[in-house]
Amino acid sequence: MPPSDEPRWPSDGSRAAEHILARVRGAPPGEVPDRLCATAVRLLPVNGASASLRVEGVPVRLCASGDRASYLAEIQATLGDGPCVSAAESGAAVLARDLASGADAGRWPVFAQQATAVGVRAVYALPLGEDTACLGTLDLYRDTPGGLTGPQLRTARLVAGVMTVALMALPRGHGTWLDELAGDHDEIHRAVGMIMAQLRTGPGDALARLRADAFARDRTVHEAAREVLAHRHRVDGDRWPDAD
Repeated sequence: MPPSDEPRWPSDGSRAAEHILARVRGAPPGEVPDRLCATAVRLLPVNGASASLRVEGVPVRLCASGDRASYLAEIQATLGDGPCVSAAESGAAVLARDLASGADAGRWPVFAQQATAVGVRAVYALPLGEDTACLGTLDLYRDTPGGLTGPQLRTARLVAGVMTVALMALPRGHGTWLDELAGDHDEIHRAVGMIMAQLRTGPGDALARLRADAFARDRTVHEAAREVLAHRHRVDGDRWPDAD
């Protein structure tokens, strides 16, 4: 942990950059995203952070600073809606200042309801990647409504920038932890294929049905996909002949 006399939210951009780099310097590649999520919470007036990769339109959670941040990342993946989804689709930062009232509450009504139910009032989602390609998002969660100041937003962008560089430098290939994330998405892809065959529908509708079914049964979309693949559940409500 930082020394007790260190300001939590550095007002100077160079100090914030030094702090970010110090936190990741010498870290194994697979630990960098987790460290950056923790660093964001340390440097900014937020209570949690998560990062998700965007794989064929589906957010796949990469890391989270705690259980609540992890839940909010998963619920956005399950709903296919929320600030992180909007930021990934637009390639621009999405700053939801108050999920309990006004335009932000109406923009993602179901996500807003889920977020405020666990005490989160504001979400700031920043895209990871370059202008031509969005790899995913860094998502920051706060218990009180309000926005970020100019210096705070610049610090958040610094964290997102370092996260992007770290992700692009990560090793890829058999056995890496990125393969595990790809495996999570592959389960969804295969489950969508099964639903398409069962219901004779297109991929968009099949994914929407999987997401709706997962939400209705209080599952994540990844958990629901595994149940479909294991023949433990059908999204049309019928049981598989060999189900327990």
